[in-house]
This record gives sequence, C-alpha cells and structure tokens, in this order.
Amino acid sequence: MARKGLGGRLDRGTRLARTGIRGAGGIAGVKARQLAGRGGDDDEVHEALAAHLAEVLGDMKGAAMKLGQLLSFVDLDLPPGVKNTYHEALAQLRDAAPAFDADAIAAVIEQDYGAPAEEVFASFDRQPLAAASIGQVHAAKLHDGRDVVVKIQYPGVAEAVQADLRNAESFVPLARLVAPNQEIGPLLDELRERISDELDYEREAQYQRAFANRYAGHPFIHVPDIVGELCRTRVLVSERVQGRRFDDIAKHGDRAERQRVAEIVFRYAFGSIGRFRLFNGDPHPGNYLVEAPGTAADGGVRIAFLDYGSVKMFTRERYASMRAIEQAVAHGDRDGTIAELRHAGFLPRNAVVDEGVVYDWFRLYTYPVLAEQPFEFTPEFAAEVLRSTTDPRSRYNDVLRRLNLPPDYLLLNRIQWGLYSVLARLGASNDWAAIRDEYLDDAAPPATPLGELDAAWWRGRTPRVEPPA
Repeated sequence: MARKGLGGRLDRGTRLARTGIRGAGGIAGVKARQLAGRGGDDDEVHEALAAHLAEVLGDMKGAAMKLGQLLSFVDLDLPPGVKNTYHEALAQLRDAAPAFDADAIAAVIEQDYGAPAEEVFASFDRQPLAAASIGQVHAAKLHDGRDVVVKIQYPGVAEAVQADLRNAESFVPLARLVAPNQEIGPLLDELRERISDELDYEREAQYQRAFANRYAGHPFIHVPDIVGELCRTRVLVSERVQGRRFDDIAKHGDRAERQRVAEIVFRYAFGSIGRFRLFNGDPHPGNYLVEAPGTAADGGVRIAFLDYGSVKMFTRERYASMRAIEQAVAHGDRDGTIAELRHAGFLPRNAVVDEGVVYDWFRLYTYPVLAEQPFEFTPEFAAEVLRSTTDPRSRYNDVLRRLNLPPDYLLLNRIQWGLYSVLARLGASNDWAAIRDEYLDDAAPPATPLGELDAAWWRGRTPRVEPPA
C-alpha cells in the first residue's frame, strides 16, 4: 500500500526504537541458543527480522531508509548465510521500496510548477519506476519526444529527516546488525551532512550536469544529462536510461561480465577524484545500470551512473594533502605518513598515540593498491575494513578514538565501506594499483584494454577540466 504520510518525530522515534529492540533481542536470542548448544529455527528468526526491518525502514523513508540502504550492501559482521538474508531483504530498499501516495506526489509537481504533471509533460506515468529514501522516480515524456525520468521528493520528507536525525539514539540497536557493540556516531554524522545536501534537487542537478559534461561521449561511462529548465528544488528531470540492475549482474553475470563491471565502477570512482577532484559519495549499487552490449565503444556493456545527491568537491589543498598521505603509505614511509597526517589535522598537536597502529590502519584502507597485484576483493576483506573503524574490539579502536578525523575523510570512509563491498560481491580481481596510477600520473601506461580506451578518449579531449578551488 502506498504511504500517505511520514509521521512526526515521536511516531518515527517510537517505530525505530521498537524495531531496534526487536532486532537486537532476536539476534541476542539466536546467539544465546548457539552458545548453549541448542538448535532452533534461527534461519526463520533472521528472515522475519530482516523482513520487518525492510518494511519499517522502507515505509518511513528519509534517514531511516537511508541506513537500511547502506546495510543492504555493506559486508555485515554476520555469518555468510545470515548476512545474505539481510542483504536480500534490504535490497528492496534500493530497487522496490514502498511507493508514496500518488495524489501527494502529484501535489508536489503542481506546487513546484504551478501546473499539473499532465501539462508539464507530454505524458507522465503515475506508477513509479522506483522509490528511494527521499523521493521516487517516474517515467515521463517531454513535449519534444524525449523520454525522461522525473525524481520527485516526498512531501514532508525534509521534516522527517530532521526528526530521524534528532532520534539518532534509536539507531543504536539496529547497529548491532553491523557489528556487536558498534558505535554508530560517525555513520550518523555522515548521514546528517549528506542527507541535508540530498534534499536540494537543484544542487543535485548542478552536480549531475558537472559529471555529465565531463563524461559526455566516454567509451564506457555514461552519466545521464539533466533537463535543467525543468528542475526544481523538489523535482529533478533527467535523461532516461535502460539497463540491468547490479544485483542481476552479481548473481547471474558470467565472470568476464562481472570483472568488466567491477573495473568500470573502480575507474569511475577513482578517476573522478583523480581527474576532477569530484567524488560521488553514494556508492550503493542501486545507482548503477548496466546498459546492453554494444553501448560501449568496444562493443561491450557500458555503465550508467545515477544519483548525484551526495557529491563532494575537494579543494586543491585537501586533494594535495590526500595524495601526500597516499604516497607516503605507498612507499612504506611510516614517519612520512605520520608527518602528513599531523599536517592534515588527523593527529592533534599534543596527541599521544601508537603511531604504528595509526600507520597500519591507513595501510589497511589502501591495501587493494598496496598488495601484490592482481588483488581480489573478498567479502572478508570488505568486512575487515568496516570492522576496523566500527568495532570496539578492533585493535585500532583505542587509537581511532584519539584521532581528529577531518570531515572530508568521513565521507571517504563511506566509499571504502561501500565500494569495497560492491567489488567484493563481484569477486573483482585486477591490477588495481596500475589502474589507479593511470589517474594520478600522466605518464602511466594503460593497464588494461579498458584503460587503453579511456586513455585514447582523454587524449582527444581538451586539457583536464577541474572545478574551481
């Protein structure tokens, strides 16, 4: 049934608290039975909890649903079979979440345009293609014949998001699903900043246009262009793209297809930072559409990257600092790494920490490009990266509490958790160090056939386009 309202702070806080307590209690019961050596219908318990969690978070929208989307693809600290139960149940929050009341959505369009959807568009499908955390997407056709998608923000979602963020403590029981005794503070801080940005669709349109301009005509990366004159604060209109969902590729694609998709995703993420200092901070796989064979310049599949509500632009100074830290780690220079971390603001002037543990933590986060190549992303490695930051039992926990994490790096944590999990689901294996170097060193040769396509295309472009400092 379509949702008609999002509820006030008290209602949302109560629903979150009840769901968190139910989830925490259910999992605690399963673990107690396991420790006691007693069997039981533990699979059914997890299936019921996962289904309930997906239903509640999907129905609530806003920050609550955003957390569910994140949980749907990060590598949870749970046994593989149990982990898959939660992944599969929560995946619907990315691809088939509950729709909002059609009349309420129509009212948003009329308020923002001063005219009903049937006048603004040549045709408008009231049945949504997809429903996400703060808005849903509808198919439409423009009067000039172009097929587009129209993303419409849920009425009242801004107020609901603020209510969720004020109810932050209610997420703590849910965090037990990620890691026992997890502290969720950094994750909530991340959600607070990013979701505030995502509520402004005109800002999102500007960022999507920035990415679309930079990748226009690219041989295997596609960023749908926006229809700028039709975008509003709560409505975003962009080119419609057809393609297969990530989950379909991860489950049913052959090895060659999965490896191609993984390399394109990696190149898009790190190439955008390396070339433009732009970073799309929402790596969840619902934002990828794998277009049909033949759409890429070499006859293979091309990937369309969607959703630009959570974009970060790094200043030249911050980017230079990031590169200096990476270079010191890559060269095994522990003293140099610590010096750069102090300069970047990670280590307060009078902080006394185990510098060896700090250095090891940074090596872990960059290990895919430091390890012997080719390196294969696995669920175990992705979970280890997540636990290193979120689990109080981690050997890094005491040191991390003493660090001053600059806000820019908090966003980068999200791509490590998310992107590494995405690549792990694909079983991605490649020479990631050589691919990364292509975007950092103009003299680095292409590492793969896709790299050759990419390099040839960039050579035909004007000099590197960068945003202002």
